Amino acid sequence: MISLISPSEVKNPTSIAIGSFDGLHAGHRKLIESVVKENKYTPTIASFWPHPREILYGETRLRLDLPEEKLPILEDLGIEQLVLIPFDKKLSRLSAERFIKDVLIDQLQSKSISVGANFRFGFKRSGDINTMKLAIKDMDIKLKIISILEDKEGRISSSRIRDLLQKSELKNAFKILKRPYSFKGKVVEGKGLGKSLGFPTANLEIDGRKLLPGEGVYAAWANINSSPNKIASVMNLGPQPTIDPLLPSAVEVHLINKDIDLYGLQLSIEPIEKLRSQIKFQNIEQLSIQIKKDRENALKILNNIN
Repeated sequence: MISLISPSEVKNPTSIAIGSFDGLHAGHRKLIESVVKENKYTPTIASFWPHPREILYGETRLRLDLPEEKLPILEDLGIEQLVLIPFDKKLSRLSAERFIKDVLIDQLQSKSISVGANFRFGFKRSGDINTMKLAIKDMDIKLKIISILEDKEGRISSSRIRDLLQKSELKNAFKILKRPYSFKGKVVEGKGLGKSLGFPTANLEIDGRKLLPGEGVYAAWANINSSPNKIASVMNLGPQPTIDPLLPSAVEVHLINKDIDLYGLQLSIEPIEKLRSQIKFQNIEQLSIQIKKDRENALKILNNIN
């Protein structure tokens, strides 16, 4: 598997595309195809880390894919290295022209550069594709400009996928991603309330930089420690209004018809379909009845897929 590397570790010369590539959707894949076609050079993706808006404006940018999650996908697409360019205030003040010279040419030794038609870069996003054309016009560097990809709903973008996931419109998000959306977390100790009801749940500790779907109860697939075997599950994402409305939001997963000691293990979760929103029940008995229904509904949905 390819690994995350810094600009100083790059295998040169490169055929490269720069961007966040968050979600690795169909638009990103067009860029990646153009990078991989230049097989005389090392096919490379470069991304800023952290996201520039986090440094410049203090915004929290939740990711569809964390850097290490991109690696197997990029490898399957023919990319040989994922370079993380450390983004800080000093880099943010670099002009577009200096960025091309110092980063793309001197550090990454780019011989072929693929960019989207709307690509902006440099100090205050002052650079665009025309800046790039002028900067490399007398150099032996190929520039490929890839048109923005659209479907009948509009532009395909990471922002659109995020919006769909937060609205729990998983099927529409999957269509754009061309793959299931997933996340993973370490199983940590909970209060044991699910077990006392006869529905043991795994409480997941999720990386705080990862985007999760909207709150609710979902039919989901789970696998343990990256095993290829998928386990039918019910996932609860959000607070626990019946048990304790003051508890913080959590990710709890109940493996259907499985009794496994999961503490300390890692679960990967693919939420497939939202079953319902969270409800505050009058008592524990009503909650228990609803969980049984959730389990039955989740099995119907997952069995139809499988």
